[in-house]
Amino acid sequence: MSGNLQNTNIGLKLFHRGKVRELYEFDKDFLIVASDRISAFDYVLPTTIPDKGKILHKLSLFWFDLLQSVVPNHLITGDFEQFPTKLKKIQELRDRSMLVKRAKRIDVECIVRGYLAGSGWKEYKNSGTVCGIKLPSGLKESSKLPNPIFTPSSKEEGGKHDENITFDETVRRIGPELAAKIKELSLLVYAKASAYAQERGIIIADTKFEFGIVDGTVIIIDEILTPDSSRFWEREKYREGFAQDSLDKQFVRDYLESIKWNKQPPVPSLPEEVVSKTRSKYIEAYEKITGNKFKNEM
Repeated sequence: MSGNLQNTNIGLKLFHRGKVRELYEFDKDFLIVASDRISAFDYVLPTTIPDKGKILHKLSLFWFDLLQSVVPNHLITGDFEQFPTKLKKIQELRDRSMLVKRAKRIDVECIVRGYLAGSGWKEYKNSGTVCGIKLPSGLKESSKLPNPIFTPSSKEEGGKHDENITFDETVRRIGPELAAKIKELSLLVYAKASAYAQERGIIIADTKFEFGIVDGTVIIIDEILTPDSSRFWEREKYREGFAQDSLDKQFVRDYLESIKWNKQPPVPSLPEEVVSKTRSKYIEAYEKITGNKFKNEM
C-alpha cells in the first residue's frame, strides 16, 4: 500500500486534500490520514516515499505527547486499536491516521528559525536580515542565531506559494492578542523540542507549526516537528559555514536543484536511489529523536 488513499473508499466525506494529508469529517471531529506523498517547491511529486506517512504519524504522536505540557493539541487518538469499529475495518488507516478535534485553523504558518539556512541564509547574504529581522553581521551559513526568531508566513490555498509576512502583518490579519499568543507558543515549543533533540544528537535548525482554536483555546494542529516540516541536522556532523547533510526533505530539494528543474510542471519523478535515501533519512530522524526502532507493521 502506497499510503495514498485516494482509491480507497473509507466511507467518510473528504473535507480537505492537502499535499501530503487527507482530512475527513468524522462526526463532529476529523480523521487525518498521512500519505506517502512528498512535495517540494509547492508541487506534489509523482513519486512516493514508502512508509513516509507512517513515520510522520508516529513522530507527530511522540511530539504531541512530549509537548502537551507546553501547548495543548488536537489529538483524540492515533491508536488504531482505539478507533471506532467503522474505521477499524479499514486496515490502510493503521499507523498513519489520527482522530483529532475539529479546530478553527489560524491562517498563519508559524516558522521558528534557530539557525541560518535555506531562504533565510540567502536573504541574510543580501541584506543582513531574515524575513526583515535585522541580524548581527558576520554570521555564516548554518550559524546558530543569537536567539531563535519567529518568521511567520501566509497560509495560502490552491497551490499558491506561502509568502513571508512581518509580525505587524500577522497582527493586522489576526489581531494583536492572537498574534502574540502564537508567537509565544511557537518559541516555547521550539525551545523545549530543540533542547530535547539536542540531547539525542539532533539539531532542529528550523521548523513550522500550525495552530487552531477549540472552545476559545489556542492549540497546535496538523503535524509537528517532522522531517517534512523541519530541518534536522546531526549534531556530531554540524559545521558552521557550510550547508548541512540533513535528515529531512532538504535531500529531495537538493536533488531537484541538481537536475536544474525550473519548478514548473511537469514535475519530475525521483530516481530509486533518492527515494531509498530519503526514506532512510526519515527513519533515522525518527529513531534518533524517539529512541524507538521504526517498525513497518503492514
